[in-house]
Amino acid sequence: MPEVSESIKAIQEAAKEDRFTYLTVLQYHVTSPEVLPALNEVLQDADLTQEIGWDLVQMLLNIEGSETCLETVARLGNPREVVIKIMEALEGLAVAWHDEVIVDADDPGVIPDSKIPGKFITLLGMLAILHQRIKTKYPSRFLGPTLVKVFEAYQPMPEMTASVINLVYSLSGKKRPPLPNRKSSINVLNPDQDGDASKNAPDPEAEQEDPKEEAMQQKLLQAFVTCILQRYVNAYDMLWSPRLLEVYNPERTVPGKKTLTEAFRENEELQKRDAVVGHLVALLSDLGLSQCPAEFVKGTFEGPVHTDPLAAFDDFSSADDIHLSPGGTVCLIAYWIFSKDVFGSDSPQPEMHIFPDHASILGRFLGREVQSEILSSPGIADALLAIGLGLQHRNLIRTDEEANLMAYHHNLTLISVFHPDIQVRDAATRFAGSLLHSEPDDHARLEILEDLLENCMFASLKACAVTWLKEELIAAKQRNLNNQFSSPDVIERLQYCLFPDMLSLNESSPEALVEFWAQNQLFLLQVANFAYFLFTGLKELVPAGMGAAVGQRFVEPLIAAAEKLQKVEGSGGEDRMQLSIFTDRLRSLGLQ
Repeated sequence: MPEVSESIKAIQEAAKEDRFTYLTVLQYHVTSPEVLPALNEVLQDADLTQEIGWDLVQMLLNIEGSETCLETVARLGNPREVVIKIMEALEGLAVAWHDEVIVDADDPGVIPDSKIPGKFITLLGMLAILHQRIKTKYPSRFLGPTLVKVFEAYQPMPEMTASVINLVYSLSGKKRPPLPNRKSSINVLNPDQDGDASKNAPDPEAEQEDPKEEAMQQKLLQAFVTCILQRYVNAYDMLWSPRLLEVYNPERTVPGKKTLTEAFRENEELQKRDAVVGHLVALLSDLGLSQCPAEFVKGTFEGPVHTDPLAAFDDFSSADDIHLSPGGTVCLIAYWIFSKDVFGSDSPQPEMHIFPDHASILGRFLGREVQSEILSSPGIADALLAIGLGLQHRNLIRTDEEANLMAYHHNLTLISVFHPDIQVRDAATRFAGSLLHSEPDDHARLEILEDLLENCMFASLKACAVTWLKEELIAAKQRNLNNQFSSPDVIERLQYCLFPDMLSLNESSPEALVEFWAQNQLFLLQVANFAYFLFTGLKELVPAGMGAAVGQRFVEPLIAAAEKLQKVEGSGGEDRMQLSIFTDRLRSLGLQ
């Protein structure tokens, strides 16, 4: 390795040589941060940098502290050539990021001292300068492919997202006032805004821009930011739906226990999540997405939802060929509702109702592979719930009588089963219960409950159905109603769903009983409590002779099975306690 002084001398003197020779010299001598000031001084020769600038991008990117030199390359290099090299560098970052993430399969994620985010931020700072320098008839043809490479290299870290936001503001020609200095603010390198644009060299191939270009570039940026918004929201637990429930139902908060709303207000990392999403939504507003008319909502569910908007960034002839991210649009609408109700922001009012608009969006997003869709896009599932909760809170339920409540309710309950976050699952359950009870048609309510009890394969959902049935029975009695839930007919209709024949358990092996309990204990515990409520508190709803039949086919075999399970070797203390509670509750019915 040459001495630093030797390298500095070579960098300064060899600039007089031909360009190929000089690049060879630079490749040998530009290897450490100490030589960069000398190189940057040489690069002030605009003619030289225009010729060799694009060859320096990858070389300098790997040297710490090269940001100043790269900014000079962005200002004085041939803008078209340098953009191409930056796209190649971004492609390399995407590959490098993948290699870093899969190093530890048990704990995936970027390594703590990764250099990739810093390189990404530097490259985006260069792009902000370069795209403003390019004066061509069709700048969207440069912009589209560039945004694709940016998105491929992007990871939803706050700093990288802040860099994307800076880039889009620069590309859109808009400048936002400085953000307030607070814990949630994220400041990253932004040479376009902080540097001296007067140093930019003119585009040597400048052309007059086509008048149609402005609309196409704006649509490209809108679509790109909705893709970023979708990826960011899916990467973090925004918990919009649970937080909305706290705001809508303050009486349900537990005194002395910190709420999610308080946690997001006080925790710096959680503040950053809200701040980044708020900045992305503000950016979309500046780009023209600031209203939520019915046509905007309809576009979310009328076209295909599982499409890649970026696929069209290389082949379009008008703004109509470019589409927003459907998932990002859902997140945008959800944030408008959330920020208005939680922060009191001046967000637009979505022109939509639960039926048919939200029901259509929910059904199309969940599709046929519901579990994989929810697990792969947990943020969108939370956003969908938040929209539904907000519409219900505004009493925007339906615009016609053709509402398919059962299908909509079914989709809500699937989120309550499959979502990875327990707080979102709870929000989905509460929303589903609230919507069920608010349905004015008691026949429809009973049909939904019967369908869940008879056909649902998830014990947790069947347990919810039992709870909702109990609430319906209580409401009918307390309000002195004359409906489907006020006579013994409802129990007669549902008795074999609630208290099925369990006699086959008498012949089951201990192993089969263990599996049966593991799969059904949530439902069984809830039914046992419901039976106690029914046979002791609402005897007037019990059909004549049903008690003895339930005791014979349901209670007696379950007590026997539970007693066998308590003797199984290896059963944990928690299981034994639950079995004991279950047995005591069944015995208290006096039906055995």
